[in-house]
Amino acid sequence: MKTGLVLEGGASRGYFTVGALDALIDIGFKADLLVGTSAGVANGISFVSNQRGRGLKIGLEYLNDKRYMGMRHLLNPKKRSYYNVEFVFDELPNKLIPFDSEAYDKSGCKVEAALTNIETGKCEYHTVTSEDRKWKKVVASCALPILFQPVKIDGSLYMDGGISNSIPFQRAIDENCDKVVVILTRERSYVKSPEKALDISGFLYRKYPNFKKALENRTDMYNEAHHRLLELEKEGRIILIAPEEDTSSWKRTERRPEEIKKLYDKGYAMVMKYKEKILK
Repeated sequence: MKTGLVLEGGASRGYFTVGALDALIDIGFKADLLVGTSAGVANGISFVSNQRGRGLKIGLEYLNDKRYMGMRHLLNPKKRSYYNVEFVFDELPNKLIPFDSEAYDKSGCKVEAALTNIETGKCEYHTVTSEDRKWKKVVASCALPILFQPVKIDGSLYMDGGISNSIPFQRAIDENCDKVVVILTRERSYVKSPEKALDISGFLYRKYPNFKKALENRTDMYNEAHHRLLELEKEGRIILIAPEEDTSSWKRTERRPEEIKKLYDKGYAMVMKYKEKILK
């Protein structure tokens, strides 16, 4: 049997996922394939390295640190990113809260980051290895327009995988995973509405018509994928872990430690609610 784990993005909303992943570690859940978008794959690598508590430690100790994110980084001509990429993806994992690359490599779990190619507007899946100590593919998957700059990989430019595939569950199915656990950062009843920021992003990237089209289609794409997930859950083909409450107040850039811990606790509790079903 091949087991897949699929993780939605959502920036700080992903601390729901962090709690869920720590709960999965506690119950002994293992995955053969992890596919994530944006914050999903960024949080997922600590699950694969079996570093329980690492994600929460980052959230509680550093998310509110001025070095982590803020307009000062976005307006800095040398950075031009709301999130301080050098700090988040280099100094943190390599110095402050070390990432266990040896455990990651020995896990037996393949990790794929969903990226959007801005030339084609299509989703691509890139294997994430520990050899890249600055996590370039993870950064690319998190690179939301306006808040980040595009990331060049092998001569092509990439941005947030969520633009073309917010919840990459089909990848796990196509890779012959018999059972799939999907962790969302939005509730089951959530319906995505068009975002004004997408119009601005479309204007900024008007030189890339395929990418602009992907931005325009993002709302419909997300809602279709969300609906399909609910169908798959009813069919018993996936286990869906999602918040029970309305998440409209969950901020993408939330940084208050007490709120981060609340999101974490909700994710942890939700996996424990499904513990027997997951293990079965």
